[in-house]
Amino acid sequence: MKITKLETFVVDGGWRAWTYVKVETDEGITGWGECSDYRVTNAVEGMVRDLTPLLIGKDPCAYEMRFIDMMRITRSSPGGITARAIAGIECALVDIAARARNISVVEMLGGPTRDKVRLYWSHCGTTRVRHHDMVGAPPINTWADVTALGKEVVARGFTALKTNIVMPGQNGTWMSGFGGFGLTMGPNDEWAPNALIDHVVKHIGTLRDAVGPDFDINLDLNWHFKPEACMRIAKALEPFNLHWLEIDTHDADALLHIKQSTSTRICTGETLIHMKEYLPFFQKHAADMFMIDVPWNGIVQGKKVGDLAATFGHNIGPHNHYSHLSTHMSAALCATLHNVRIMEIDIDDVPWKDDLVTHKPEIVDGHMIIPKRPGLGTAIVEEVARAHPWDANKAAHAKQLAQPKNLRS
Repeated sequence: MKITKLETFVVDGGWRAWTYVKVETDEGITGWGECSDYRVTNAVEGMVRDLTPLLIGKDPCAYEMRFIDMMRITRSSPGGITARAIAGIECALVDIAARARNISVVEMLGGPTRDKVRLYWSHCGTTRVRHHDMVGAPPINTWADVTALGKEVVARGFTALKTNIVMPGQNGTWMSGFGGFGLTMGPNDEWAPNALIDHVVKHIGTLRDAVGPDFDINLDLNWHFKPEACMRIAKALEPFNLHWLEIDTHDADALLHIKQSTSTRICTGETLIHMKEYLPFFQKHAADMFMIDVPWNGIVQGKKVGDLAATFGHNIGPHNHYSHLSTHMSAALCATLHNVRIMEIDIDDVPWKDDLVTHKPEIVDGHMIIPKRPGLGTAIVEEVARAHPWDANKAAHAKQLAQPKNLRS
């Protein structure tokens, strides 16, 4: 079998782009992978095109060799955009290799360790406070709306959620206008004003009252605070027994300093790439649990990271705020590991998300059933993908609408 064509699809995900890689072969078997990163969409798509000549005519089932080839040719610019493009291609190749054998990716990589994986409802409240109109959900205007959402999550069978620092009634979150992901740098300089600490306590306390003491709550701080601010937030949240406080950094020593300052559990890793970047965090036990982004690492490389985490006694959880294709990729990873904590999934989303795939995730009582169909267990429906092309101008407008109107909590 030989690779005959690579094609990218950049699809409208409402306020972000979903990027897919389609790989075709001379035997009519097609594979799909996702490598979404809406902040550098054009760059990732361009990198896939740059790698295409290297792959045409090669055996897709030798996916480990193809990975080595791609890493070797991009050795002057490893990680980042390069890693994302390689991951999308690798996932498509793994999909092909399993389909060629008429088995699932999970079976091909050693067989299942589980038949279902526990999920947490991600961006819970975050999406509704920014884009409730896009997803057809109630807005978050008051603390009563936060309470109602928490009760809804429980009623729908979930046992865990993740939120950001939601600013009810202000059309956004702290990170929308005042963190590193806004349209400006913002005035906070990555420190936490006293009013923000009080706001975070109010936010998490409201959710805790709504969901009860046994429900798992995660709070994601993203890249928006220096270690000192993270420590203050972690300390303030200790009474709420968080499942984890998510902190992103590439400095293992700084993260260890934060972890040692608090009893709040710490999670990290969503932007780390391959075993080399994870290793110092594992060696220092710099966090309590770790995330693996499959669309940025690949399934096989992600499994290597997960197995490495197990040797240091750590649980992992896939970072998965993308489309249903990524969800299937992440579920496949979970089903090949024995140290999985939980898996991320976005529930509030654009109405065409389900239509984009041949099979959407099967969710029962807050768990995703591991599919047994060949390959990844789903594929992109091209007609739907082409009907929803990504419009960067629309995304910029959506970001503008999501800016908080004031700083009051």
